[in-house]
Amino acid sequence: MSANTSLFSPLVVRGVTFPNRIGVSPMCMYSAGPDAVATDFHLVHLASRAVGGAGLVFTEAVAVTSEGRITDGDLGLWNDEQAQALARIAGEIRAAGAVPGIQLAHAGRKGGRTVPWAGYEPIAPERWGRLLAPSPLPFRDGWDEPTPLSDADLHAVVAAFVSAARRAVDAGFAVIELHFAHGYLVHQFLSPLANLRSDGYGGSLEGRARLALGISAAVRAEIGDDVVLGVRLSVVDWIEGGVTLDESVTVARWLGELGVDVIDCSSGAVVSGEKVPAAPLYQVGFADRIRRDADVRTAAVGLITEPGEAESVIRDGKADLVLIGRAMLRDPYWARAASVELGAAAEPPIPIPYRRAVERMAARTQW
Repeated sequence: MSANTSLFSPLVVRGVTFPNRIGVSPMCMYSAGPDAVATDFHLVHLASRAVGGAGLVFTEAVAVTSEGRITDGDLGLWNDEQAQALARIAGEIRAAGAVPGIQLAHAGRKGGRTVPWAGYEPIAPERWGRLLAPSPLPFRDGWDEPTPLSDADLHAVVAAFVSAARRAVDAGFAVIELHFAHGYLVHQFLSPLANLRSDGYGGSLEGRARLALGISAAVRAEIGDDVVLGVRLSVVDWIEGGVTLDESVTVARWLGELGVDVIDCSSGAVVSGEKVPAAPLYQVGFADRIRRDADVRTAAVGLITEPGEAESVIRDGKADLVLIGRAMLRDPYWARAASVELGAAAEPPIPIPYRRAVERMAARTQW
């Protein structure tokens, strides 16, 4: 029997209507073409998940500068060729009935590596450029020492995020997510484990959050009032002396006051050696706490694999969106299967060329 489900209820943010609460989480594919341009692989990969019924489909992390990539296989958005390739993808996601989202990022000291299946080896600085970070601390032993950002570098990073956001909006993306998590540049500033600065960008939480707040305010001003703005935070660092949940609640509140619409609640990855208690729904409590105490919408992510789990997160008011990662890699039609399992009143829209399969099944007729 069909029933109304929380997971398949629509959500409206700034006039953008998400047909359901399921999103495809940003996941690096390390498969960019020359000059960090999206390829037909990315088109098929992302559009298939929109056809599969997700309400929101994010690209992987897209670097705002060449030296801000994690690897030489990452996508970028600092020139028109990159924007044109991404515009085609945004159009196909939208045509399939999903909302197109893009995640913008700068890897900081974790950048300049080869793709994982090539060993994740360092790329020579003369080929890559500088590794930037708040302080001259390598991510782990044996990695190159990064260059602390100067005032000019800080202004350039903000400008790069703003420029990429403008290109993203012009390319047709309705959701911009700023990647301030997983040990990349802005998380490096937020975490006292990576940020030892004594200037206005270090020390207190206000100082450590200054870059995050500056980027968010500048991007919001650039993209206007009609585009949804999100931020992914590593809510805790899972190691003593790192970012705490209480601090992240405060930062989330500040971001909300600047016009950030959704906090995507992840965790960890700023240093090696952390102890992550990875179990199903292990980060949902972060989304719940920030939603309640920072008064901002949240997305829950991390080891959410079963439709019933996702339904409970939304039904119980612990988050506004659920982002599915590896389960979507295993099954691009995860959302459609979830709608059947949960008995949703309406299945996600089916592309016209596919509808005869459903109609014939319903009528129990032969081809």
